[in-house]
Amino acid sequence: MSDGPLTEADDDLGEPGPPLDHRAPFYVGFIGGLGVLAAVWLAMHVQAIGSTLMLIVVSMFLAAGLDPAVRFFERHGMRRSYAVFTVIVAFLAAVALFLVAIVPVIVDQVNSLTDNVPHWLDELQRNRQVQRLDDEYDVIDKIQDYVTTGDFAGAIFGGAVGIGLAVVGALFNAFVIVVLTLYFLAGLETIKSALWRLAPASRRDRVSRLGNRIFRSVGGYVSGAFLVALCAGLSSLVFLFFAGLSEYAVALAFVVALLDVIPMIGATIGAVIVTAIAFAEDWKIGLACIVFYVVYQQVENYVIYPRVMSKSVDIPGALTVIAALVGAALFGVVGALLAIPTAASILMLIREVWVRRQDAR
Repeated sequence: MSDGPLTEADDDLGEPGPPLDHRAPFYVGFIGGLGVLAAVWLAMHVQAIGSTLMLIVVSMFLAAGLDPAVRFFERHGMRRSYAVFTVIVAFLAAVALFLVAIVPVIVDQVNSLTDNVPHWLDELQRNRQVQRLDDEYDVIDKIQDYVTTGDFAGAIFGGAVGIGLAVVGALFNAFVIVVLTLYFLAGLETIKSALWRLAPASRRDRVSRLGNRIFRSVGGYVSGAFLVALCAGLSSLVFLFFAGLSEYAVALAFVVALLDVIPMIGATIGAVIVTAIAFAEDWKIGLACIVFYVVYQQVENYVIYPRVMSKSVDIPGALTVIAALVGAALFGVVGALLAIPTAASILMLIREVWVRRQDAR
């Protein structure tokens, strides 16, 4: 072997071979397998942070719901930074006022309701049909023992420690949602601009227009849903004071307003709960509750809801039911709340993008 300098012949390594065939079975299978493993790995990690993602999504929807109030102040000559600050202060003041003024009343009335459960069970025992069932299955005594001994709360939350952990967890989640909502609301325009920049420059204008319309639709739905629930709660509060349930009026009205946010079944569940308690108190009050909630449901379904939601959600009734059922099956109550604006947004994209493209062919 020569120890001299390398020559051109020594550098000649031969002709390079043909490139790899990207359609070869081995190549396709190998790359496909790597893709499947990456997808499984990503799905596992997304599932692990599912609860955190849900908090982020809820906060984003709440920020979109507060954005119409910000735009209201902007239309009246206020700069966006000042409008955001005004809405944030009003939001925090409303939360603080609720915690200081309403929560103690609700707690007292819930305790009063719990104390009266054994009395209502005694009243039920006087009913002939209930007596027959109780004689056969001993239902009343079992329910009464279950409620009065405190096993009811223990079975739901896993005892006193479980109750404390559940309360702490709920308060922490609520705090995180409030903080994220305020951050999202303050930086909503920046977030939207960053999202629109992900689209190609040739389509960025149309993407921004569609995106802004979706945000307005979602914000209108969220704020409208809370407005409808507020109407249900206030009307129930006034009715219950005059009907003779003033002792529990605030707590029951709060339950009605809270459940009314749930699509389709929430208002009915709230009405059933209030009516059942009213019947336990006095059958005349229970009958008045049936009449009131039947009438109010018609007013809400055909007057209040259409007027509030007329400029926010354009979605057929059947699709509303399907979306709410699918959302509830996937993510529970939160999924049912977010399913309708999500379905409306998807439907809007289909109409504006795919259907238009099909019509142009």
